[in-house]
Amino acid sequence: MVRVMHEERSLSDMYLKFLLARSMRTQADLIDQLFNSSEKRLARILLLMAEFGEPGEPEPFIPPITQETLAEMIGTTRSRVSFFMNRFRKLGLIEYNGRIRVHKSLINVILYDRFTGNTPETSSKSPKSAAAPRIRSKQARQRAA
Repeated sequence: MVRVMHEERSLSDMYLKFLLARSMRTQADLIDQLFNSSEKRLARILLLMAEFGEPGEPEPFIPPITQETLAEMIGTTRSRVSFFMNRFRKLGLIEYNGRIRVHKSLINVILYDRFTGNTPETSSKSPKSAAAPRIRSKQARQRAA
């Protein structure tokens, strides 16, 4: 392999580009796993599979894939993937009828940490607002004591 890489400059260049791209993808996946929720990771995987961000038009349909495989890719359970896929479908971010069709609006989940539908059941609460009632009730209990 070393001999061929020295002799074939084009092969050497192609192989180096592949290794760099793979290294960057591995780093991005690690950062994604550490800092993003499983819902965001699923949205990111679906967008990557649809080739959003690549030169040219993105593919509307991604290759056939099971929810189990998606769960393994993002590090969660199949039931969570099913829950998120149903949520994305209800919001019109994807169509899922045998094959998955990804809409451009799915990128809002990643970029803006929000969904296009702002109904009470779909808007995500921040950790502060979710914790606030518990803090208030604890303070109220302390005052009452």
